[in-house]
Parts: sequence; structure tokens; C-alpha cells
Amino acid sequence: MNLYGAVDLSGLAASPPAGAGAPGAAGQPTAPGATVPGPLVVDVTEATFGETVQRSTQVPVLVDLASPRSDASATLTPVLEKLVREYGGRFQLAKVDVDANPQIAAAFQVQSVPTVIALIGGQPVPLFQGAYPEQQIRQVLDEVLKVAAQNGVTGVVAGEDEPEAPEVPEEPPLPPLHAEALEAIERGDLEAAESAYTRAVKENPRDAEAHAALLQVQLIRRVDQDDPEEVLARADATPTDVAAQLAAADVEATTGQFGAAFTRLLALVRATAGDEREQARLRLLDLFEIAGPTHPDVAPARRQLASALY
Repeated sequence: MNLYGAVDLSGLAASPPAGAGAPGAAGQPTAPGATVPGPLVVDVTEATFGETVQRSTQVPVLVDLASPRSDASATLTPVLEKLVREYGGRFQLAKVDVDANPQIAAAFQVQSVPTVIALIGGQPVPLFQGAYPEQQIRQVLDEVLKVAAQNGVTGVVAGEDEPEAPEVPEEPPLPPLHAEALEAIERGDLEAAESAYTRAVKENPRDAEAHAALLQVQLIRRVDQDDPEEVLARADATPTDVAAQLAAADVEATTGQFGAAFTRLLALVRATAGDEREQARLRLLDLFEIAGPTHPDVAPARRQLASALY
């Protein structure tokens, strides 16, 4: 997994929480195998991410960057939740909804979901993307724990306040074409995944989930072989190059910077006409759907698009 350079967490790592100077508090060294207060699984937001970074100085933190719109995320997260309990709290699982927390996704330069990264002593260690098989995840976790031990991060999460999980009715099986697409994504065959989702939309044009997933796969395929830094530099150097601006907006969207992508494409709509303007308009509509209607930048951008067009 290539994150194209160092991940800067300085903008997200808040000051240590109150009481951090006390023995065993976040940010303070702990004795080997010492108990670290807290739950095994925690939902993390931009407001609480600094505490997670501090927690990683005591116990390794596995960061699950996922989206509720992602089939692969829905498959992977329960596996990670199961493993954090089986490993007896030797790491904490931090779940991040990248749709609701784009700043965290941008900090890690997330290009697809799910993405899993370890935090050890406040430093990110990229692990894998996609719904990995459980056995391979165990091997990855074993290596994470070795690296953590070498860096003196050997605490054990107490698992306090862990509510007993209610019985959840078994989910119905995925539609065949959704399952086919998910399997293709898991083995890294984005072309096959796009084909499966395309057929699913053709069979049922009202299948919103398949349509959204298709747009996401197409977006990932467009940026899959590109270096984001080079794409953005090329766009900055050639502001009138429509293809360069479209590619830069794709890169911004895949790293969670939807606001920047919308701003770039709106400027393109205002500066072009004919087929070029239509390209920018359609790309904006695709990114609106990928970001989702609840994203705070979508509604203002839709209003600006309507104003620019009419």
C-alpha cells in the first residue's frame, strides 16, 4: 500500500486529554503488559482522533477507515471486531466513518475503503486495503504486535464498559451481482467489479447501492495508476487543461477532499462551454453521489452548479 509520502497527523492530534500526566494516562509510558483503561472497540471522529493518537503510545491502535456505503467495509469491520476480542485487548480497534470524517481520510490519504492502518507510538503504519481474508489479517496483526513490542508499546486494553452485543438477525445474502463485484474487489480486479455493478444497474436501474458502488469503482480505476502529487502538480501548472483538472478532482475526491474537488470542477464549469462544460458537470454529479447527500459540501455545491449553469 503506497500512501505517497509521510502522513501528517499534526492537524488531527489534539493535546493529551485532561489527566494525561497521571500514571497510565494516554501519552505516558506503561509497563509491559500493563492494563490500559478503555473499550476494545471505539468509534473515532475528528474531535476525538487526538485521543486515539495518544492512546497508541500505550497500546497499538488498528484504525479501520470505512464507509457505510461500502460492501467491502461491511464485510471487513465485523472480522476486525471479532479479532480484537480474540486477541484479548492487545490492540484497540478505532473505527472511522470516512464520509462523516473527511479530515481523517485526507490525513491518511485514503484512496479506497476499507483501508486499515496501525498507529504505534503515534506513528502510522499502513497495512492493507479491501476486505482481507481473516487468516491473512491474523498474520498482519501478529506482525503489528511484534513491531509494537520493539517500540515498547505493549499495553492491554481493559475492555471496560463493553456492552453485551445484542443478537442481530442474520443479514440476507447479497444479490448475486453484488457478491460477484465484492469478490472481484477483494482480489483486486476492479475491471470485473465494474462489469458486475454495471450489469446490476442494467438489471435494476433503481438499485441505488449498485449505482453508487459503480461510481466509486470507476473513480478508483481512474486514479489507480496515478501518483496524486504529480496529478495535482500538473493541474496547477495547466489551469486551462480540462483533462488535468478532471484528474485532479478525482484525486481530491479519493482522499476525502470533496470540497476541494467540487470547487475545482465548479471553476471548470464556469470557464468552459460545450462538451468541456458538460464533462465537468457530469463529473460533479458523479462526485455528489459518491460523497452522499449528507456530506456538508454537497448541497452548497449543487446550488453553485445551478447558478453557474443558469
